[in-house]
Amino acid sequence: MNAPTDEDVLLDCRDVSLTFGSVRALVDVSITARRGEITALVGDNGAGKSTLVRCVSGIHRPDGGRILFDGEGTAFHSPEDARDAGIETVHQNLALVEDLTVWQNLFLNREIVRRFGPVALLDRRAMQARAREMVSALAVNVPEVRSRVRRLSGGQRQAVAICRATGFSSKLVIMDEPTAALGVQETARVEELIVRLRDEGHAVLLISHNFAQVMRLSQQVWVMRAGRRVGGRRTAETSGEEIVGLITGAIEN
Repeated sequence: MNAPTDEDVLLDCRDVSLTFGSVRALVDVSITARRGEITALVGDNGAGKSTLVRCVSGIHRPDGGRILFDGEGTAFHSPEDARDAGIETVHQNLALVEDLTVWQNLFLNREIVRRFGPVALLDRRAMQARAREMVSALAVNVPEVRSRVRRLSGGQRQAVAICRATGFSSKLVIMDEPTAALGVQETARVEELIVRLRDEGHAVLLISHNFAQVMRLSQQVWVMRAGRRVGGRRTAETSGEEIVGLITGAIEN
């Protein structure tokens, strides 16, 4: 496995541990994610993948270890702190509000306002114009930005969530099972978006149970089991069979 250089590494988790009561959810987990790469995080249910991601995205604070982002130690107290630093998360449930429009979802909690003395008014025109730019930049097949999310297909909803994650100067985009509920054609479109993010210089941290997808998209794979990191491979130097063996314990790192 090629060692990342200091310049390559955007996210550096070092011996991260987290305990809930008597349960050791994470035990000395160390992983890295490079700029301009798709890094996959794999493992069975309960392996600790989502818990680690919650630590990175500011939901949980680790009991031990360090998380460095862009060369700086982090002390995120909330997901807002992580977003301000350039970390965006596309959750499996997408966290979209179905009764709001596309542009309203894109600017939820990031509204553009115009101030007239003590009075602040939402600048709907500016937000709609910016939303169209964001959708166009990703070449996303989404209807008019004034369409309500409930009318969109699964792939279109995923595209809106990706637009929201990448439209505000994000450096790292975390994606939790981004195609789990999609059909073949919509999966292909979303995978194209993920590759485009990588090609634009974003770091992508991908959680997926789809080993074919992991092998197809990622450049680095980290394997977790029972709250520990049990292996890491450059994707070009491994196989799906070896990754499965690391996950099940049939192969030791």
